[in-house]
This record gives sequence, C-alpha cells and structure tokens, in this order.
Amino acid sequence: MGWDLLVAKDDLRRTEIRETAPAPLADGQVRLAIESFALTTNNITYAVFGEMMQYWNFFPAPDGFGRVPVWGHARVEESAHPEIVVGQRFYGYWPMSTHLTVQARAGKSGFLDAAPHRQPMAVIYNQYLAVGDEEPSEAHRALLQPLFMTSFLIEDQLDEAGFHGAASVVLSSASSKTAIALAALLHRRGDVKVVGLTSPRNQAFVEGLGFYDQVVLYDDIVGAPIATPAVFVDFAGDSQVLGAVHRRFGDDLKASILVGGTHWEVPREQAQLPGPQPVFFFAPDRIAKRLKDWAGGEFDRRYGAAWTPFVADAARWLQVKEGRGPEAIRAAYLEQVEGGTAADVGVVLRP
Repeated sequence: MGWDLLVAKDDLRRTEIRETAPAPLADGQVRLAIESFALTTNNITYAVFGEMMQYWNFFPAPDGFGRVPVWGHARVEESAHPEIVVGQRFYGYWPMSTHLTVQARAGKSGFLDAAPHRQPMAVIYNQYLAVGDEEPSEAHRALLQPLFMTSFLIEDQLDEAGFHGAASVVLSSASSKTAIALAALLHRRGDVKVVGLTSPRNQAFVEGLGFYDQVVLYDDIVGAPIATPAVFVDFAGDSQVLGAVHRRFGDDLKASILVGGTHWEVPREQAQLPGPQPVFFFAPDRIAKRLKDWAGGEFDRRYGAAWTPFVADAARWLQVKEGRGPEAIRAAYLEQVEGGTAADVGVVLRP
C-alpha cells in the first residue's frame, strides 16, 4: 500500500492523506517509489496556478482535489519496460505521494513519461534523468535546481533585451530561492545594480547573502534612492507591491516581469498601472526557444557553467531540514502555505 497527499483545489489549507493500492503494470509502464523531494514556495505557486497553468493535470486526483507537483528523486520498484530495471534512480517531477506509475519512453539520459494525459504540458516536466546513488549535495540540488533554471532563463532573457537599458533590476520576495538565484547571476555579471525588496523579518538574511547591491523594505519603496531606469522582476505576486513599484517608477520602469506567487493570498486584481504592462514569464517557452537557438549541447554547457558555482556555494546560506512520513509532509506543506519556513532553511521530505 502507498498514499497520496491530496489538496483541495478550492482551499489550499484543506488536505487529506488517502491510501492507494498499486494496479498491475501494463507493457512499458514503470512504478517508482519516491525517495525524497524538496518543498519550497515554488510548489505553492504550482498549486495557486494549478488550474490556469495546468499544474493539477500532471498527477490526476479525485474530484475537487489535486496533487501538488514537487521535484526530487525516486527509485524503480517495478518495471514492465525492457530498458528500465528495478533499482534504478531518477530525478524529476513527482506528486507528494509514495509512488508514481509512468508510461516510460526510454532515452539516452533517462526516460520521458509518455502517458497521454501529460502530453499537452511542457516537455521539460515530463523528463526524468537517470542518477546514481544518493550523494551529499543532492538535497541542495533538489531544492535549488528547478528554481535556478527559471532564474537562468530570466537572466538570459534580460541579457538578450540589453536589460531594457536599465540601471537597476528590482526583485520582490528577495529572500525566495528563485530571487536569490537570479540575484547571484546578475551580481556575477555586474552590468546592473541588483535591488532586493523584502520584509523586516528577512532583511538581515538578504543583506548577508552578498548578492544584492541594495536591500529595500517594502514600506520604503516610495522613498528609496534606486538608480533608474529600472526593470522589475516580481516573485511575490502581491498586487500591492506591484502597484507600489509601478507608481514609484512610472515611465522609468522599462519592463515588469511576473514570475511567482509567494504572497499568494493577496488579491491579484490591479487597476491600470503606470509604466509597462506586466508580462508573465513562462520558463518552458524560453527553454524551447533557446534549445532551438543553441544547438549541439550549447544550452547544457551554458546552464552548467552558471549552475555549478551557485550550487557549490549553497551550503553557505541554505541549511537543509528533513521530514519523514505522511504527517511530517502534511505539516511541512501547511507551513509552506502559511509562509512560515525561514528563508535560510530548505525543506527536504521523505515519504
């Protein structure tokens, strides 16, 4: 027997742990036991945008419920596929569950889940990478890699646009891991001032990272001396912050990019804003573009060159906290919904 953690689509705080019984495998199917996964505000964003962005569609659930996607590692428990053997480990996209059954299509570096219900979604979510046995840096990789990919792609898009001629790039939710990754990339490049917006609770942490040239509290947006023109990258999804930034800069704001929803309960309705129209950033579209632009493994080369120093430094500012079993996972999920996890902590869970 296994179990799924189910989340009510109309109330992200209402959860249920439901036992599951494995069905016999059809030809080409593989059942994987999920060993560990990371839980971050990114996963709450998946739930918030579950309907709009089809995140609920990856892992079907009973009516009214969804299974929140997470990134992590699993091991093959049973296989009806000739090229995938029991005991193999894979990194990829899982539900908050003990098991996942996939319709595997084997490839050079792993497999693709070819289940019909997953084909309308971006291919990046359906790829599973073969990995070796667990290693010390694995927790930091699981916590940061999906978020870093988004940051890498945003920085690339800004670079291609010449940073819209901006002197500053302003990041909301500056203590979130995706914002930290983008700040690290921008800081390393050195072409623009990197400005982080944060709360008093996280101010010392954000300043201590060494990635931000300037840290501004949300209440100080209006009066803070920020170099213009500016670009805004919004990881908070808070309409009040968005409005304050647009009113602060007006026509000196050259681009407004919406990425996440860490402040997920703040209403999203927004009156006509001064400055540019905010545009939602969707990482899979950018990946598809760059895979065409950069042939012959160039995408992987550039990504690896950016990722390797970032993850090597991660233990300096991010400590890993582990939990095990359904109740620990439910509690960790609810804590993330309430925004209660400290900025310098990364949560890794083992079903």
